[in-house]
Amino acid sequence: MRLRKVPKRSISWKGKNIVPILFVIVVISVALMFYLVNVRLTPIYLQYAEVQSAKIASLVVSKAINSRTADVMDVNDIIEEIPTDQPNMVTTKFNTEIINRVQADTNTLVQTHLEQAEEGNLDNLPYLDDIEYDPHAMEDNGGIVFYVPLGQATNIPLIGNLGPKIPIRFHVIGNVHSDVVYDITEFGINNAMVDVSIVINVNVQVIVPLATKTTTIKQKIPVALGIIRGQVPQIYTKGEGSTQPSIEVPLQNPQVPTSPTPPE
Repeated sequence: MRLRKVPKRSISWKGKNIVPILFVIVVISVALMFYLVNVRLTPIYLQYAEVQSAKIASLVVSKAINSRTADVMDVNDIIEEIPTDQPNMVTTKFNTEIINRVQADTNTLVQTHLEQAEEGNLDNLPYLDDIEYDPHAMEDNGGIVFYVPLGQATNIPLIGNLGPKIPIRFHVIGNVHSDVVYDITEFGINNAMVDVSIVINVNVQVIVPLATKTTTIKQKIPVALGIIRGQVPQIYTKGEGSTQPSIEVPLQNPQVPTSPTPPE
């Protein structure tokens, strides 16, 4: 009786070929998940970074202004009287030389503080509990660099300060620009409250992972403030229309100064 040999079955490799395919699918799925999460969270990062950058820049500007030795001046110190051809009339104007000097000094002071802060000088940066600065990154690449936990940026209380830290950087673009603003408010009889201020404009570029935005930070700095009191005229009227009552004050040859006109 002859024994019949059973042929050996070849081992199939189809099962082993699935492992690399599954690995590739898992890697692509994880990368896609991170990409979608990042796309959803990037606007939140950017908005939070813009708010924090504006806070830091405003505090740096305030610290620069507080380092000045000169305080807010009295408005009468920057007003000059101009003689006129009309009798019993005094014209006043602002001393633009003093105002321009204060404006130039303020621009230089703010620009210097911002540049030193971008170079990593922590003495010119405000201390905030929820912000961690990176002086080494600031020294190497410039700009103000700080980290915030993911939980704070996304308002997730569960992770709080335990989440991964997101790097935020912002640069000052160009030089500091400022404008002089005159606010004159009339009150009473021939009196005026005068407020002369400098509005500082700082353009910054906020950078977060995969996104960037340019914004402008404004801050108002008082220069001079005070009340200008004029003499009470003999005839005083207020309001529109011919039926408005008038008040006659028995004064002899009053000199009525006019409100100062802001320079153009």
